[in-house]
Amino acid sequence: MELGLVLRLLLIGILISETWTQVASGLMSSECLKNFLHLTLSMEHFKDKYLSFSAVDQFGTAWELDEALASQCGYTITYSSRNSIVFRASALSCHSHVEKGVFTVTVQIKVSHAPDMKNATTHLKSASCPYVLWSPRELVCETNYMEVSVRRDVPQTEEDFILSEPEDWILSFPKAKAGEASIWQIVFHQPEEKRALLVSDAWSAGYGLNTTETRILLRVPYNAAQIQLVKAQGITFSAVTSSTFYKQQWMILMVDTAVACPVDGVNYTNKTIIWTVPKYFQALCAGATGFKDVLVEVGVNLRKLSAKEMASRKYVLSNDLNTITMKIPIGAEGGSYKTSVSSGRHGAKYSISLFLEHQWEDNKWGLTKYTIIKEIETPFEQAELAVTNNSNLSARLMNVTVGMFLMDVELVNLTVEGTTVTVPEAIQHGYLTYEIQYANGSKVYVVQVPFDAPGIKKEYISGDTRQYTLNVTLKFIILPTSDTFAVPIITVSAVKDAVLPSARGFCDENDFHLIIARGNVDQNWLPFISDQHLMPEAAQKYYYSLSDNGTHWAVSVPFLSSLVDYKDIHISGVMASLHLTLKDGITLANRKDFSISCRFPPSELIQCLPNGTVVITALKLVRLADLDTSLLVLRDRQCKPSLVTKKTATFKFNVNTCGTSRKFNSTSITYENDVLYFRRGNDIPVYQLKFVCVYTIKRSADVQYETKKNLPSSIKPGFGSLDLSLKLFKEKSYSEPYQELEYPVVKYLREALYFEVELLQPADPRLELNLEDCWATNSQSQDSLPQWPILINGCENSEESYRTVFHKVNYSHRVKFPQHLKRFEVTMFTFVQGTTPLQMQLYFHCSVVICSTTPLPSDVICQRRCNPGKHRLDRSAEAHPQGQVSSGAVLIRKENTASKGRTIKDV
Repeated sequence: MELGLVLRLLLIGILISETWTQVASGLMSSECLKNFLHLTLSMEHFKDKYLSFSAVDQFGTAWELDEALASQCGYTITYSSRNSIVFRASALSCHSHVEKGVFTVTVQIKVSHAPDMKNATTHLKSASCPYVLWSPRELVCETNYMEVSVRRDVPQTEEDFILSEPEDWILSFPKAKAGEASIWQIVFHQPEEKRALLVSDAWSAGYGLNTTETRILLRVPYNAAQIQLVKAQGITFSAVTSSTFYKQQWMILMVDTAVACPVDGVNYTNKTIIWTVPKYFQALCAGATGFKDVLVEVGVNLRKLSAKEMASRKYVLSNDLNTITMKIPIGAEGGSYKTSVSSGRHGAKYSISLFLEHQWEDNKWGLTKYTIIKEIETPFEQAELAVTNNSNLSARLMNVTVGMFLMDVELVNLTVEGTTVTVPEAIQHGYLTYEIQYANGSKVYVVQVPFDAPGIKKEYISGDTRQYTLNVTLKFIILPTSDTFAVPIITVSAVKDAVLPSARGFCDENDFHLIIARGNVDQNWLPFISDQHLMPEAAQKYYYSLSDNGTHWAVSVPFLSSLVDYKDIHISGVMASLHLTLKDGITLANRKDFSISCRFPPSELIQCLPNGTVVITALKLVRLADLDTSLLVLRDRQCKPSLVTKKTATFKFNVNTCGTSRKFNSTSITYENDVLYFRRGNDIPVYQLKFVCVYTIKRSADVQYETKKNLPSSIKPGFGSLDLSLKLFKEKSYSEPYQELEYPVVKYLREALYFEVELLQPADPRLELNLEDCWATNSQSQDSLPQWPILINGCENSEESYRTVFHKVNYSHRVKFPQHLKRFEVTMFTFVQGTTPLQMQLYFHCSVVICSTTPLPSDVICQRRCNPGKHRLDRSAEAHPQGQVSSGAVLIRKENTASKGRTIKDV
C-alpha cells in the first residue's frame, strides 16, 4: 500500500539498541532505474524510531519534505512489504544537480526515538545517476504526481490549436518582452475557462516547474486545482491541458505541456489482476497522426522483465491496436502480501508495484516516451488465524500457537481479565510470548502460560479432573500503518489434578464444629446450610461463626440454631444434624455435601430458675416437616411461645401458671407441663413434649430426656434449688437485719433475739414454709455437740423457763408471700453447761419442711404448726421436701450491771 510521503514514519516494534554507526553499512542501498534514483532503507534498523527526509540542494541547504513539497518537487516515499522503505527521486527533481548527462541527488535522513525529533541522528546519502537519452516528449505517471518534459526545440503547436487560442499570445506578449529567458507563464485550458499563472503563482499553487538548457518540465500533483477527469475507452484519466510560455533571447515560445495519467483500469477476476491502459488517447495526442509503436515493456519496481521472466511468473502482456493489457496472478512473484484489517477482522491484500513504458512515434512529437508507475493493491481478503493448543500437562504449562502472520505484524499487548498489559509486563505475570519465523516470510506467535498463572480459570469437572481455561486477547499492530486488530484466544485443558474438599467435624456441649479442607477445586464454591449462604457479614444474624484462611473453612453452629435439623429426643440427649453443601458459585449446582450428627445434652432446653420461672425450648423434629413452631402451646393453650424460630419455640412462664402440675416428695417439689401441637380441627396432639422441673433442697441435677417409639417426646426433670435463709433482726419490727459484717452479734443474757426463716425460691404462692426443729450449737456444724433445743417438732421447748414466742407475718412491700416466712423470738434464756452459765459464741439452726397451702386431710404436719409429742415421719403420710438453715455467730455475755450507761465494747 502506498503511503505517499511519510514525514514522520513510526515503525513500531522491538527497540533496536544498535547505534547509527553500527548499522550504517547495511542501512540503505541505492540504484539508478529509468531516470530515477531508487534509495532503499532496511526496515530492521528503524523499528520504534521516527524518520524525517530532507532534500539537500547544491548549496547545502536541506529542504525538509512534506507531502506537498514532495509531490511538487518529484520525490516519492513508499513502504514495501519486504521490510524496506523506498525513496525515489526524479532526474529533474527540484534539488537535483544535472550536469553532463548525470543527475545527482543528496538526501538527509534524521532518525530519532522521539516524535519531536530531539536528539536525532543525521545521515547524508548522495548518489549520482546517468540519465538516458531524452525523448522529445517524456510523460511520467508517479504515484503522487504527473510529470511532462519537452524539448525547447519542439515543433510548433498545431495550427488549428494556435488559431483557436489567439488570446494566449495576446495576454502573454507584453510581459514576455520584459522577461528573462525562462518559463514565465502557464495557461491551463479547461472547458469553462482558461487560467494563466505566472511562475510564482504556479509554485504557490503547488505546481513544479523546471528547465534545463534543452528542456522544459511541468510537474502536477494529483490534487491540483486544474486537473480534469476524462474518459478514454472506459478508463478514467487525471489530465491537465496546458500551454507553457518561455522566452528565449528575443523570441517568445510556447509549448504544449499536456499530461494525463490513468487513475483506474484495474480489475480482479479469477484470482488475476488485469491492468488495462488505452493507447494514443486524445488528451495526449491532440493534432497527432501516423502513430507507430516503438517500444512496449513492463516490469516490477522499475525493473524491466524479460519475456522469459514474465513467463516464469505467469505474467501475460497483450499489446493490441488500442490497449495494452497486463495480467498478473494474485500472489505471483514480484508482488507481496500485506496484512490488512477490515471491521476489526484480520486479512491480507496483495500488492505489486508495476511499471509500463510505452514509446511511440507520431507526426507531431516524433518520439513520445510514456512511463506509468502503478501501485496495485487487491481488495481485502479475510484470513483465518489458527489457534493450536499444544499444552504440556506434565509440565503444567499452557502452550498456544497463533498464526500464520506476515512479517509486518507485531504483538503489542495482552488483555487478561479486563486488564491490558504490554508484552514485557505480561512476562512478569507469567505470560511468555515469542515469535517463530519461517523461510516463506510468515511467522507464528507462541503464548506460554503456567496453569497457576493469574487469569487462568480453574473449574472442577468431575472425579479427579479440573479444567483450565486460558482466556486472553492478543492485540497486534500492522507496520507501518499502525492499524491494529485483536485475536481472542480461548483454550481449554483437562488435567487430573483435582483434590476435592474434605471435612472433619465434632461437637461440644453447645455447638457443631466443621473444619473443611478446601482442596484445590473450590475457588468458586460457596458454603450453604439449609439454603443459607454462609458469609461473615451474616454470621451474627444467624448466630454462627465462619472463618476462611485460604486453605480451610471453619464453621461453628449453635445446637439451637435454625440451621440445625433435630431427629429425635432420647434419654441420652437430643440427636441433631448439620448439613453443609458446597455449591458452584455461578450455577449454584450442588458440588459437595457434608453432614455431622451429634447427641447433645439437654441442659439448654430447660431451665428451672430459683424464682420459680421455667424456660423451656421445644424443637421441631424432621419427621414433622409441616409443624409451625409459632402454634406450639402449653397445657393451658393460652400460653404461647415468647420466642419463635423456624425450628424452635421458647416458652417462659412461672411454675404456678399455664396448667403446670405439682408433686411433693421427701426431698423435692416436682413441676410438670407439656408442649403440645394440634392440627386444625383435631384435639389429639401430634406433638407432645413433656418436661419436669424438680426443686430440691440445696441440690441440682442435669436435665435428662427419654423418647418412646413414635410417641410424643418427654423431658425428664430439670432441677433447681429450694433456697432458705435464717436471719437475726435488731428489733421486733423485723425491719433491719444484721448484716454480714456485723457478725458476730453481741447479746447479753435475757436480751431478746428476733429470728426470721424464709423460703427465698421458688416464688410459688402455693407453697408454705413450716418449722420443724430449731437449736443452738457452739460451732458452725449443725450436728456438733452440745446442742440447746429452741423448737421441737415446731413447738417451743417446754423445758426452758422462757418459751419461744412466734410472731405473725403479714404482707408488706418486702414480704410478697407471707406463707414463705416464719418469725420467732427467743427471750431470757440461759445456756448452762453443768451448773455454770456460759459466756460463749453460739450458732442457731432450724430445719424446715415445705408444704402445700392446700394440704390433704392426711397431711398432719402441714395442717398444724405445732404437734408436740409426735415425730414428723410418724405424723404424715405425705413426703415433703426438707431443709436446714443456720445463722451467723451470736456472742452471749453475762449481764454486767456496772456497765449500765456505758458503751459496751466487743471482746
